[in-house]
Amino acid sequence: MNSSYSEAIETIVIGGGQAGLAVGYHLAKRGLGFQILDANLRIGDAWRNRWDSLRLFNPARYAGLPGMRFPGRGDTFPTRQQMADYLVDYAQRFQLPVRNGIRVDRLWKDGGRFLMTAGERRFESRNVVVAMANYQVPRVPSLAGKLHPGIVQLHSHDYRNPTQLQQGTVLVVGVGNSGAEIAIEVARTHPACISGTESGHVPWRIESLASRFLMSRLVRLIGHHILTVKTPMGRRLRPKLLTRATPLVRVKPNDLVDAGVTRVPRVVGVRNGLPLFADDRTLDVQNVIWCTGYRHDFPWIDLPIFDENGEPLHEEGVVEKIPGMYFVGLHFLYSMSSATLIGVGRDAERVAKVIARRMPAEMMSGPARSRVA
Repeated sequence: MNSSYSEAIETIVIGGGQAGLAVGYHLAKRGLGFQILDANLRIGDAWRNRWDSLRLFNPARYAGLPGMRFPGRGDTFPTRQQMADYLVDYAQRFQLPVRNGIRVDRLWKDGGRFLMTAGERRFESRNVVVAMANYQVPRVPSLAGKLHPGIVQLHSHDYRNPTQLQQGTVLVVGVGNSGAEIAIEVARTHPACISGTESGHVPWRIESLASRFLMSRLVRLIGHHILTVKTPMGRRLRPKLLTRATPLVRVKPNDLVDAGVTRVPRVVGVRNGLPLFADDRTLDVQNVIWCTGYRHDFPWIDLPIFDENGEPLHEEGVVEKIPGMYFVGLHFLYSMSSATLIGVGRDAERVAKVIARRMPAEMMSGPARSRVA
């Protein structure tokens, strides 16, 4: 394609996961022209490419996006494949214009238009909605490169199941939700250790009858309506919630013990090719799974919209400094639930309303448009 040619679209949504599809639904409902660009080869790949046994923490009744409930019993916990299939069905039902396999590698603004490149492709638009979470790139500590080359190393992002591991001991680094669940799974087939300290845990069983029908509603009330940027409590707790690891939800500390997972101190370095712990011991391991989180992936945005930590500056998803620029899917964008299936639809609707309000009347349609009844 001629790199000087730009496809002109009124609103471009970058990201075709649940955030991008929810934005598309609300833009289509208002008759606005838009196009969703997604780097994945298929809709739902962000879920499809997680570990095989992954299940959601919230029941199916709270897993649906605007306009379409999640199929099946409302008290069940959807699997990653069910979630991926649901997103495919959602995009098809509302005929949302998603173009897969397009990774935007630069975004900037020239005059009143946003310009984007994706390889040799070039796009321009009046509005841009970045519909993705803060963290996209797996984070692995630099010491990983010093481990013995015979040790199999995976980040939780690439872990699927225990068949990827070689025989011998598995060290899981990180006692967050992914680390705890993966450690229990690998302990069924391998000697397993887990390193780190959890940041608390939910004190009840989310699979219990009371939790599915009562506690899940209470958690939704608190995370969706009370802990928001509009309440004093939400504003006070927001900085802490943005920096603290999420408490263990499904797994409890005793579950690790019952599964035969050995707790070890924090990894602080490498000695003789083996992980070195805070108590100055090493451990002869054959596998390491890094459950050490992600970092943000916004260096491709060439606009002055970030704070000193590289986090986007916005007001409930609206970047006032750069008219036409929006975010959906960020942690605590409006409420504690913003980055979840429960909250992303509300944030998407708010952004779509702002776009519609600011759009000239003659622009309220476009070639890439979907209809929502």
